[in-house]
Amino acid sequence: MKNRRKFIKTVAAGMAGTMAIPSCAISNKAIEEAAPIPINKISDHSEAFWESIKKQFVFAPALRYFNNASLGPSAIPIQEATNEFRAQLDGFPSKYMWGGWKEAKEETRQQVADLFSVSAEEIALIHNTTEGMNLIARSFDLAPGDEVILADHEHASGTIPWEVWQETKGIQLVRPTLPILPDSVEEIVDIYRKAITPKTKVISMCHIINTNGMILPVKEVSKMAQEKGILVAVDGAQSAGMFQIDLHDLGCDFYTASAHKWLFSPKGIGVFYAKEVSQHYLKPLMVARGYKDKSIRRLENYNTRNLPELLGLGAAVAFHQEIGKEKIHQRSYELKNYFRSKIADNPKFKLKTPSNDSLSSAIQVVEVIGKDVSEIKARLIDEFNIDCRPMTKFELNALRLSFAIYITKKDIDYLVEKLNMV
Repeated sequence: MKNRRKFIKTVAAGMAGTMAIPSCAISNKAIEEAAPIPINKISDHSEAFWESIKKQFVFAPALRYFNNASLGPSAIPIQEATNEFRAQLDGFPSKYMWGGWKEAKEETRQQVADLFSVSAEEIALIHNTTEGMNLIARSFDLAPGDEVILADHEHASGTIPWEVWQETKGIQLVRPTLPILPDSVEEIVDIYRKAITPKTKVISMCHIINTNGMILPVKEVSKMAQEKGILVAVDGAQSAGMFQIDLHDLGCDFYTASAHKWLFSPKGIGVFYAKEVSQHYLKPLMVARGYKDKSIRRLENYNTRNLPELLGLGAAVAFHQEIGKEKIHQRSYELKNYFRSKIADNPKFKLKTPSNDSLSSAIQVVEVIGKDVSEIKARLIDEFNIDCRPMTKFELNALRLSFAIYITKKDIDYLVEKLNMV
């Protein structure tokens, strides 16, 4: 750890001599104060424990960051590990780019596979969710008149690939309407059930929708689809790392996620899962030497790529696992329910995320009644240093709040206090 800090100081000193450091830059002192703490106390669920986890994340001065669903930070240990990989690569570039890290790459793949309870032969290490959705949408040889189901709340990166690669060939995109506040999981399953026809070939769906944080019933939809010979592709950008996920149990054919949200990896690193029996459908987006590889590695054959960031994903998964995925799962729901309890009886607010734990977790969306959400967002950041995301689609007019593991109950108290002031 001493050497890691020395390395960061050296890098920072070099940067200071060649470029202006932004006013919001994190100081060396802040990094020093983010000292490692024993995070593997499995039985400790106290608020003090989570306060210690918060110290592993260093933000710009006074910033309260409730915008993890847009982009997550990397904890200091993840940053340090990634920086060490960068230094190692720059010390001997050709060695580590062309094979020196072959085993380390496979260790990272195995870490990701273990996190999602699948085989390493079902995991490709890609760049982000958008790449994964393009890979899926471009792979299929669908015929004019075939149908792909995409509900109306799908993210643009989940719909545009289907529009470009398939709709232009005459494939029909079926867009069922999802309720903002469904009464039950079965209500959503029934919407997908009614959208299926004999021409349906693929259901592409978010695990958690970007707009109001609602969890979609992937397991139930996958079971229904499998019985009809329909493939299921899942955009997991907002779920990977937030709570426990067993992809075999989930039952989908494909699942892709950006690891730089709830897994806190270096930016521009993603995970792609393909069920072993469904991998034959997939075609690489990019080809180079090695394209005849029959394994899932053919989907990540980019030749030169940013390997320090990829190996930083391994550090991110290790950080996640050291805390404990069950513990993080429980904390996600604890923070959700704590926030909801703080505003439940306040007529100033209207929650626009389902309350049922089967339908939502650590993303909650709330309207400040009678106020324009863009104005509220601006006041929160300008006056109180609170960053969150305004959601205007589907007439939400609401703030999207992310409760990642670096958020404490004190942070939520502060948030609610300031929300009452705007």
